[in-house]
Amino acid sequence: MITIVYEDAAILVCHKEAGIPTQSARIGQADMVSLAANYRKNKGEDTYVGLVQRLDQPVEGLLVLGKTKEATAFLSEQVRDRKVVKEYFAVVTGSAEEEAELTDYLIRDGRNNVSRVGQKGEKDAKLSNLVYHKVAETNGKSLVRVRLGTGRHHQIRVQLSHAGLPIVGDRKYGTSTGEYLPLGLCSCYAEFLHPVTKERMTFSVIPKGKAFEDFTF
Repeated sequence: MITIVYEDAAILVCHKEAGIPTQSARIGQADMVSLAANYRKNKGEDTYVGLVQRLDQPVEGLLVLGKTKEATAFLSEQVRDRKVVKEYFAVVTGSAEEEAELTDYLIRDGRNNVSRVGQKGEKDAKLSNLVYHKVAETNGKSLVRVRLGTGRHHQIRVQLSHAGLPIVGDRKYGTSTGEYLPLGLCSCYAEFLHPVTKERMTFSVIPKGKAFEDFTF
């Protein structure tokens, strides 16, 4: 099943559920690209689906897909030029500051699919920046809204954990103790220029995951 937030002849905006990969090489495993292609097929449309940006498998939220090669190329160019605005809700363990900017140098280990904070000048270290503000706090957890300045591998998860604010349910960068919850991270807002009309488009969604249940949206 695929949840459509917006659709026209050029783009498809979906709300990806946590646990579904954006694109998978595993035979028989459902992913967003194949779900979108099947959705288009069932409507009698061409089944082309262009991937613009990925969302990690445990992350829910907005995913923008192109319905033509031209639209995909235009959207991808905006991503490369950092003209796409993306914001996330994250539920973190601890009391977050009211506002903060985090700047680190992240190093990706592709073999083990992890990233870590390194030092400036260290081999493969890439400047990574985000800002967040606290929306609410309850029961030893904070809800923060994050705006990315860069788009590094696992960036939000790594930087918040390094700052002492691991995301709830993050067993890779957080903690393996306590009640298991799906990752408390949701791509909640996206802003970009439409590939055909050049109109500025904005989309937002409310998180569905259990980690967000203590907060009101």
